Amino acid sequence: MPILLAALLTVLSAGAAGSTPNVLVILTDDLGFGDIGAYNPDSKIATPNLDGLASKGVRFTDAHAPDGVCTPTRYGLLTGRYAWRTRLKRGVLNDSSTPLIAQERLTLADMLREKGYRTGAVGKWHLGYQWSLLDDSKGQTVENVDWSKPLVDGPAQHGFSYSFGLAKPGWAFMEGGHVLARPIQPFDLTHLPAYLMGPNNNKGTKAPGFEFERMLPRFTEEAVGFIAMSAGEGTPWFLYFAPLAPHRPVVPNKDFQGSSSAGPYGDFVAEVDWAVGELLAAIDAAGQTEDTLVIFTSDNGPETDAYRRMLEYRHASMGPLRGVKRDLWEGGHRVPFLARWPGRVPAGSVQDEVLCLTDIMATVAAIVDFPLPQDAAEDSYDMSEALFLADADSPIREATVHHGSRGWFAIRQGDWVLIDHPTGDSNSAGPNREPAWFRTERQVSAHDQPVELFNLRNDPAQTTNLAASNRERVRSMQRLLRRYQREGRSVARD
Repeated sequence: MPILLAALLTVLSAGAAGSTPNVLVILTDDLGFGDIGAYNPDSKIATPNLDGLASKGVRFTDAHAPDGVCTPTRYGLLTGRYAWRTRLKRGVLNDSSTPLIAQERLTLADMLREKGYRTGAVGKWHLGYQWSLLDDSKGQTVENVDWSKPLVDGPAQHGFSYSFGLAKPGWAFMEGGHVLARPIQPFDLTHLPAYLMGPNNNKGTKAPGFEFERMLPRFTEEAVGFIAMSAGEGTPWFLYFAPLAPHRPVVPNKDFQGSSSAGPYGDFVAEVDWAVGELLAAIDAAGQTEDTLVIFTSDNGPETDAYRRMLEYRHASMGPLRGVKRDLWEGGHRVPFLARWPGRVPAGSVQDEVLCLTDIMATVAAIVDFPLPQDAAEDSYDMSEALFLADADSPIREATVHHGSRGWFAIRQGDWVLIDHPTGDSNSAGPNREPAWFRTERQVSAHDQPVELFNLRNDPAQTTNLAASNRERVRSMQRLLRRYQREGRSVARD
């Protein structure tokens, strides 16, 4: 048998049918492609735990959130399906929205629970809640929720045997669908800088004693506890750890203030790195390092204040990419993606395969030998070959659909990406738009076409629109995008 083929079969068999590794998925919030040292040698933020994760596993350089904002990405990760196939055609859910995941929809947690896993979700949900109401004729507001009763529809109804997070609407901690203290106390933080708090987090109602600074430490404590308890039970476990960080409110604790050279945001990223270190240490302490697949990523690109950081601190949260959160340009959805599984994933490897976060579901299904039904994970490719070998010869994905906060679409095929709109700028007018100095610095071409077409191999910063000189390619990619939209899936099933 040729040596290369023998090596291939050995690595594949390591993650073949019947394997039941623990699975830790860490989904950070608004973390940019250039915030981690492993991706950006010029980063002004020290991230030793994440850099160590990269050195002991694989670093994907072309991984993408399925959307430029939060809710649709979380839906896609947990279901393997693009969220624009649901009622959510643009933007995100609000704090009073009803659940986006249908009761009959198979999730990553459902799948692993069927395989005998203990499943846990810690942190941000943002996929809608259904509470019992005091008055069914009124909406789901802080005042109308019956906080004495448990959630009607939340993580527990979508495969998670344990959950700890936020009891929206309002700001309060919740465990297992029960609020720990009712959000009855008004707060107003409008005196703080907008780039730290954001328009949706600066006033409202919270539980007595609830402090924003306690969210990341508390989520970390609960996640560590879940790992320790699950390891003690002797059954495989799956943890979906989704902290509300470094998303606004940007609230680094005292121990991390001044720890970076990128301002409060950089300090908060440093605290996220600490939290990751705590989870990895818990896995080590349980003696389960060799038995655990760890995946680290982000739900979209950095917030628009990334431009401010570039001017003030010379730190590029989006790295060399164009665009930020919400945008269809690469900086809006290309995200860090690290994976570690000692003995299975080659240490210190780099993978250029195009990956979408919807692919996590089919990849994990392949690892644990779970046959996905025809009506599940419609946009999820099995990326285990890329995960284990890091040098796959041919593209696994036929194409990848990108989606922006305004409901516009783009499609990636090979080195080419087509933005099916005159601009990839999905942010609102005024200071949130791509600033003129940024365009000038990168010598970006003017928008003079109905669509944008870029060759990412030659132009990763998306400075030159090639649509006018590649009209047949534009038409071909538009036809493929329409087919994906029309057929309701982008992955064929046998």
